[in-house]
Amino acid sequence: NYSKLLQSDTITEEQRLEYAQGIDRATQRMTALITNILKMNKLENQQISPKVREYDLTEQVTECLLAFDDVLERKHIDLQCEMDDRILVKADPELLTLVWNNLLSNAVKFTPEGGSITVTVKPENENAVVSVRDTGCGISPETAKHIFDKFYQGDTSHATEGNGLGLALVKRVIDLTGGEISVSSTPGEGSAFTVKIKRG
Repeated sequence: NYSKLLQSDTITEEQRLEYAQGIDRATQRMTALITNILKMNKLENQQISPKVREYDLTEQVTECLLAFDDVLERKHIDLQCEMDDRILVKADPELLTLVWNNLLSNAVKFTPEGGSITVTVKPENENAVVSVRDTGCGISPETAKHIFDKFYQGDTSHATEGNGLGLALVKRVIDLTGGEISVSSTPGEGSAFTVKIKRG
């Protein structure tokens, strides 16, 4: 519809910009969906073999956080970080980057303006534990049972911002890595996702 409207000679420049931005947003969502479907397909068919190496998990999570600076500032979200220096893990850094980016993206998406997000990276016995906690809408116990299912979206009010594949991808990557992921949440108060990865 937007592309047809753009071909009209009667629209204003303001409308032309609005329609072009609508096409851009739709294209980005479609690109993300296709990319995630391809990734999920490769993961499920074991066409991706983890490239394991030892690296600094704290540094990786910090770098992922930097990519969210603009949106955090725009939504006036208070970011609190509790990270131990230099926690080494043996894993595939590219795959785990996908995990942190998805968890952080969800936290930002579901946290209202003026809310807060807390990210912790701590050692715990033989594991490194990463937690992403938000003060968003939270999820019900029923939703929590299906949160890692493909195409499942518990909060349909944000359906246009995602495709229901992010957390399914996260779970598949964590399973491939030999780690664990869990979620705890209270409706109306927020959610916390906790990932455990073997240390190097």
